[in-house]
Amino acid sequence: MTPTRTPHALDVQGLRVTLPGTARPVLDGVDLHVAAGETVALVGESGSGKSLTSRGALGLLPPGATVAGRIRVRGHDVLAMKPEQLRALRTDTVAMIFQDPRAALNPMRRIGDFLVESVTLTRTMNRADATARAGELLQAVGLDASALRAYPGQVSGGMLQRVMIAAALMGDPELLLADEPTTALDVTTQAEVVALLAELRARFRTGLLFVTHDLDLAAAISDRVYVMYAGRIAESGPAEALFARPRHPYTAALLASTPRLEAPGGRLAAIGGHPPDLRRELTGCPFAVRCPLATELCERQAPEQRTAPGLPDHRAACHHTDRLEGSPVDA
Repeated sequence: MTPTRTPHALDVQGLRVTLPGTARPVLDGVDLHVAAGETVALVGESGSGKSLTSRGALGLLPPGATVAGRIRVRGHDVLAMKPEQLRALRTDTVAMIFQDPRAALNPMRRIGDFLVESVTLTRTMNRADATARAGELLQAVGLDASALRAYPGQVSGGMLQRVMIAAALMGDPELLLADEPTTALDVTTQAEVVALLAELRARFRTGLLFVTHDLDLAAAISDRVYVMYAGRIAESGPAEALFARPRHPYTAALLASTPRLEAPGGRLAAIGGHPPDLRRELTGCPFAVRCPLATELCERQAPEQRTAPGLPDHRAACHHTDRLEGSPVDA
């Protein structure tokens, strides 16, 4: 008998999203997956489509958007769900941590009200049970249960980010989406939050999609990495292999432009030019106009994902992967 395959926590296949007024998709054939208990980082420049991809798992795509492809959470097709099914999904299966906790909390209400209200309204849990659950989760994220009585203005930004993580875990999600949750935090607090997410992932076997522009952070926290550029997946693979030997010029250029302690005072590398304009049709590779390896082939034909030799899980969408090592953009 063939064993039944356990569905991924998140499985995105061929996702294309086109917005009114754009000539080409803002997401163009995105494929990615997150397994249970796995941390996957989604990295790239601002505007590359990272946040839109992650929000798709909650069915939070922009009104008026034309959508094709498939988004499955634990085997269920998100794009085919009715409103009441989406509400249930957001209550019991998927949760999101946003990057600015102060924008999510009402400064006039106590933290306990914020944590308890959603589950009492959407689940069969009375206030006493929900309050006890909130206290337990606050302790799990390193806070005292007395924080339930505090107002947002009475605690630090790092503590509020922990509150947001506790809020995301109130529904025991199988998939956790973290949209740059450490951007507004200092380095020490950032490290604490990252360690906390890793601990909670292992403890609850939650799949984690971590959206970030910080490559060092992605390398530290993730099992696998997807690199996005102009709404497409430029490269994907195991974190260690991808950062040690990038197979796409864009990934290599991002790594080259990352500050390094071993080279203080040195001039940072920069990626010249700009991402392609959404108002114009795009032919060929979207990175071609910024890539020193680009040829006429790149300008007229979009590259397909290719597997790196000897690395079946490491893929890159580049015509000239074999020319990358020793190039001006090699990391």
